[in-house]
Amino acid sequence: MASTVTTSKDSAATSRPGYGRLLRTRGAWTFLLPGFAARQPFAMLTLSIVLLVQHTTGSYGAAGAVAAVTGVSMALFAPYSGRLADRHGQRAVLVPGVLVHAAAGLALTALALSDAPLWALFAAAVPTGASVPQIGPMVRARWGVRLKGSPLLTTAAAFESVTDEFTFVVGPLLATALCTAVDPAAGLLTEAALTLVGGLLFAAQKGTQPETGRDGHARVEHVSALRVPGVRVLIVTFLGIGSVFGGMQVSLAAFTESIGEPALNGVLYGVFAAGNMLSGIVCGAIAWKAAPQRRLVIGYTALALTASALWTAHSALLLAGLGLLVGMCIAPALITGYTLVENLVPAGARTEAFTWLTGAVALGQAAAVTVAGQLEDRLWGGAGFLVPMAGTVLALVTLLALRSRLVAAPRERTVARGVGHRESVAVD
Repeated sequence: MASTVTTSKDSAATSRPGYGRLLRTRGAWTFLLPGFAARQPFAMLTLSIVLLVQHTTGSYGAAGAVAAVTGVSMALFAPYSGRLADRHGQRAVLVPGVLVHAAAGLALTALALSDAPLWALFAAAVPTGASVPQIGPMVRARWGVRLKGSPLLTTAAAFESVTDEFTFVVGPLLATALCTAVDPAAGLLTEAALTLVGGLLFAAQKGTQPETGRDGHARVEHVSALRVPGVRVLIVTFLGIGSVFGGMQVSLAAFTESIGEPALNGVLYGVFAAGNMLSGIVCGAIAWKAAPQRRLVIGYTALALTASALWTAHSALLLAGLGLLVGMCIAPALITGYTLVENLVPAGARTEAFTWLTGAVALGQAAAVTVAGQLEDRLWGGAGFLVPMAGTVLALVTLLALRSRLVAAPRERTVARGVGHRESVAVD
C-alpha cells in the first residue's frame, strides 16, 4: 500500500504541466531550434519593406501601402498553404515555398532600388506575402502530434505565444539596425536569406512532422478547417486581437509625437510587448481546471475592457500602465484559442486551422493600421486607440453569442475505407 501511494504521488508530480517537462519532450528540440530560426524573418518583413520603400520613394504612405499589400496577401494565402501542408506534408509545402519567398523578396528589393513604379512594387509584394512560410502553425501542429491528449498542450501553446512575442521584439530591432547602419536594402535581403536557410532546415526534420493519413491502404477524407463552426468563431476573435496590434502600432507613434516625445514610442510598445510575454509565461505554468471555452470568454472580456480604456489616456505614464494591462490580456486569449483548436479540429486539418488564426491576426492588424492612421490624421493624437476598442468589443459580442460552438462535437462518423477489409477511423 505504501508503495502504491508513493507511486501515485510521484506520478501526479511528474504529470504537472511545466516548461521544463515540455522541453524534455522527445524530439522537441529537433523542430524547435530550426523553427525559431525560420520564423524570425517573419517579424522582420513588414518593417524591412517600410524602411526600404520609404528610402527609395520618400513616402511613408507608399511604404505602408506596399507593406499592407504584403500583409493582406499573406493573410489570404496562408490558410491555403496550411491546407496543402495537411494534405501533402509540411516538407512538400515548405521547400518550394521558401524558394518562392526568397526569389520574390529579391525581386521586390531590386524593383525598389531601381525606382520602379508603385504598381510594380505592389505586384512583387503579392507573391512575397503569399509565400511567407507558416512556421508558427507548423510548429504548433507538431506539438499537437507529440503531446496528443497531454495536459502539456496548454503549456505548449503558451510557449509558442511567448516565442512569437520574442521574435516580434528581436525582429524589428534587427531590421532597423540593418537598414539604418548597413544599407536600406539589408533588412529585406537578410529576411530572404534567413527564411531560405531556416525554412530548409525546418523542412529537413521529417521525423516530427504530422502524418498526412496516406498509407496506401486507407483513404482519409480531408475536411477544411473552416467547416468547423468553432474555427469560424475563433477567426473573429483573432481578428479583434489583430486590431489591437495594428491600432497600438500606429496610435502609440502618433500619441508620442503629439506630446513631443517621439522617442517614447519604442518604450511604450516595449511595455505592451513585455506584458504579453509575462502573461504568456505565467499562463503556461498554471495547471488550469476551468474549461478553455470559459477561460477564453473571461480573458477576452478583460481584453475588451482594458482596450476600451486606451483612448482615455492623457499621459505617457497612464498609457504605459494601460498598455501593460492590454498586453497581459492578449496572451491568455491567444493561448486558449490555439488550445481549443486541438479539441475542435481533426488532426488532418490542424495546420490549416492554425494558419487561419494566424492570418486573421495579420488581416486584423492590416485593417487596423489603415483605419487608425485615418483617425489619427482626421481627429486627434491618440484617436487611433478607438480601433482596438471597436475591434475587441465587436469580437467579444460574437464570442458571447456563439460560444456554444466552441464545444467539440461527438466524433462518430467513419470515413476511412480499407482495401479488402474495413477499418473505421473516427473523425469530426
